[in-house]
Amino acid sequence: MTLTRRQIIKAAGAAVAMPAILRSGSAQAAEFTFKMHHFLPPVANGHSKFLAPWARKVEAESNGRIKIDIFPAMQLGGTPPQLFDQARDGVADIVWTLPGNTPGRFPLIEAFELPFTASRKAITNSKALQDYADANLKDEFKEVHPICFWAHDHGLIHANKQVSTMDDLKGLKLRFPTRLAGEALRALGVNAIGMPIPQVPESLAQRVIDGCVVPWEVVPSIKVQELVKFHTEIPGSPTFYTATFILAMNKAKYAALPADLKAVLDKNSGQAAASMAGQVWDEQAVVVSDMVKKRGNTITTLTPEEAARWRKATEPVIAGWVNAVKDKGHDGAKLLESVKALLAKYESA
Repeated sequence: MTLTRRQIIKAAGAAVAMPAILRSGSAQAAEFTFKMHHFLPPVANGHSKFLAPWARKVEAESNGRIKIDIFPAMQLGGTPPQLFDQARDGVADIVWTLPGNTPGRFPLIEAFELPFTASRKAITNSKALQDYADANLKDEFKEVHPICFWAHDHGLIHANKQVSTMDDLKGLKLRFPTRLAGEALRALGVNAIGMPIPQVPESLAQRVIDGCVVPWEVVPSIKVQELVKFHTEIPGSPTFYTATFILAMNKAKYAALPADLKAVLDKNSGQAAASMAGQVWDEQAVVVSDMVKKRGNTITTLTPEEAARWRKATEPVIAGWVNAVKDKGHDGAKLLESVKALLAKYESA
């Protein structure tokens, strides 16, 4: 058979769009096939150690009736800030994204992203955030069906110069991940620049930025350890910042599932999925930090006194958020107290 030029182009396009994970035969033919979309490469820990195992677990427990094809690195098109709307509109069936990619759109989840609020541990942050979401975020995320929420472990400063004090931060161009992290960095004297994580490697290589603020888990997937040589830890809890995440599904696709398959998804949602994600982030923090040390990079830990200076300098960011959500009809102070209580609950668990 002779293929036409159009058929060849069509076949090539299909190959590019193929999901990163292909599956062998299931116990029975899939009744529902879902497209999961996210922004990290398939080598990233978030993909290989959480999203892919989670998808396989759902498939297995559905006896093959559910199939989830994963499209990393924005293979279905668009940009990372568009992922939430892709789930809402059905461009993708399931997405993994950061609410912080669309600053100001989800103000109540930002309570976990306030400076010196979150725990050093992802498992603590994730469990607390899931409880907080169940109690406070149903309206904020009503356009999708949330599968789970979680937040990563302590965020660090990675830069092309050593940062030991607040004075070392003055004028440094650092990429920030969330609106509130950006405000906190500015309060510390940083020239804070917002951008999605896929843009960070080239921006570091081209010296558009001097560094970035990310947790250890992200470092290898964007080669931060090769692009900068200095890393600054903030000791203890509460830590400088965390970012929140959501695994979300199109509402109509979830609603169309029969009750028994909804039960499979529900069993792998909420605290079950949040805990699974949190554990991955905590485990990888140890693995990656050890790898960076072996490379010979310099890891600096702030003194408790210096960390206290940073905490004091960023207090206006918290006050600003409380006032901003009050203007929208919410008691920010009460929400923040609930966050702290939930963190304390899981910190001691």
